[in-house]
Amino acid sequence: MVEMIPSVGRELLYREAINEALKQEMRLDDNVIIMGEEIAGGAGREHLGIQDAWGGPFRTTVGLIQEFGNERVLDTPLSEAGFMGAAIGASSTGLRVIAELMFVDFMGVCWDQLINNAAKMRYMFGGQVEVPFTMLTRIGAGFGSAAQHSESFYSLFSHMPGLKGVVPSDAYTAKGLLTAAIRDNDPVIYFEHKGLYTQPSLVPEETYVLPLGKARTLKSGSGITLVGISKMTWVCMDAAAELDKLGIDAEVIDLLSVSPIDYDHIIESVKKTHALVVVDEDTPVCSIASDICARVAEEAFDYLDAPPTKVTAPHTPVPYSRVLEDQYVPNVPRVVTTVKSLYEGYR
Repeated sequence: MVEMIPSVGRELLYREAINEALKQEMRLDDNVIIMGEEIAGGAGREHLGIQDAWGGPFRTTVGLIQEFGNERVLDTPLSEAGFMGAAIGASSTGLRVIAELMFVDFMGVCWDQLINNAAKMRYMFGGQVEVPFTMLTRIGAGFGSAAQHSESFYSLFSHMPGLKGVVPSDAYTAKGLLTAAIRDNDPVIYFEHKGLYTQPSLVPEETYVLPLGKARTLKSGSGITLVGISKMTWVCMDAAAELDKLGIDAEVIDLLSVSPIDYDHIIESVKKTHALVVVDEDTPVCSIASDICARVAEEAFDYLDAPPTKVTAPHTPVPYSRVLEDQYVPNVPRVVTTVKSLYEGYR
């Protein structure tokens, strides 16, 4: 079994680990193809001698067009409904297709293809059809990109049976979870946080797979369980360091998967710590944080010394104002204040 925290490797940035996973899987299997907007410089520009001008807006597909050619690396028109439909259809007929939705905010344009085709096709055909389709998309606020380029929305995909969803939190999990997603025979939504692209961590050179649907513990503790999602995992880690100074020993869980959710891992932690705070950048109503709190209340009620609690974004679109946006994203002081209030009120 592959370890969930690496002990060997060389440092790669989050974006470089995604790129390496794509290259390695495309080298191993000629049926793996990738398509999306501007992933190789823009469709129809080869006559100008322009290739790989962008590598996508976040540089995750750099070098693919040169190595694999334009029959496996496909720049698409600006029509998410069109190319997502094509990707899902091709995945059901023998290819392993990776399609890039530039920002998760654009999901509405291809929602029908995702929830009525990708999610349901295998079920409706009685298991006779597999859909090895991976959708790459971006989440996360904090960059002044306004409300239509800054949401998270992973909870909406998690609501749909038939779709898996992963939220890598560093370069190591980015590579291992993307490799697993590409090899999986069901649709997987892969959520990349824009705030992690330049973060380095140890990544083995060889191919490896991290299991879909499994969380990991990054810090052991006995005083309270903090659950982080994607970048919020590192907010939890920084908050845990501050809580240590106050004599509160926090355990930090990195969720890694929003569908399926590793409830067992979380509940086992809560049985030890007797308290829970989930830190989630998404909006609070019907969120992953709400779902985890509800499940813990249902299945571990007798172990709780305080109500399961969440720290989330407010129930509002992401503001364009940088001052407001800084207040929108959950941060260390909010997590520490929330934990302190639990201790003062219930423990």
